[in-house]
Amino acid sequence: MKNIIDLSKYNQNGYSRGKNSIIVLLWWLVQGTLFRFSLHNMYEWRNFLIRLFGANIGKGVKIRSTAKFTYPWKVSIGNYSWVGDNTQFYSLDRISIGSHCVISQGSYLCTGTHNTKDPFFGLITKPIIIKDGVWVASDVFIYPGVTIYEMSVIAARSTVINNIPSNEVHAGEPAKYLKNRFEEDELL
Repeated sequence: MKNIIDLSKYNQNGYSRGKNSIIVLLWWLVQGTLFRFSLHNMYEWRNFLIRLFGANIGKGVKIRSTAKFTYPWKVSIGNYSWVGDNTQFYSLDRISIGSHCVISQGSYLCTGTHNTKDPFFGLITKPIIIKDGVWVASDVFIYPGVTIYEMSVIAARSTVINNIPSNEVHAGEPAKYLKNRFEEDELL
């Protein structure tokens, strides 16, 4: 089969990081030092740093020091949500996390991909939206453009390629429905 892929012609002319290169580099420096090496319980310090770079962070948010944010100005996290160790917010597009959510350790929220039919491998970005009360367990991968609705659970090591309805538990690669999280009478 003939190779028609030509990565030498790849470009991101139509893509905006949202800030200029100096701000991007400054964030990466701050994230790799002041953010990363802060003590375990210094949540307010990390919240301050990420807000300083444009993230919308609610009250009582707990972000671990090893979490990584590509472009924090494209991230919002609601009140009392938790972000675990080594979680990656590949925020080429908007990532919105609701209130009272848990994004567990090692999870990867990916808003960018490439056009597989484009010989120049064009960039495609789509937002990720996670509604209130969701638990994304350890090592979950979430595809660009996915919405996870209220009170759902994504089991550990799952791959989410489609939207997840409210109050459902999904698991696997790709993630599939297992059961309801709560019974209807428990939600009243």
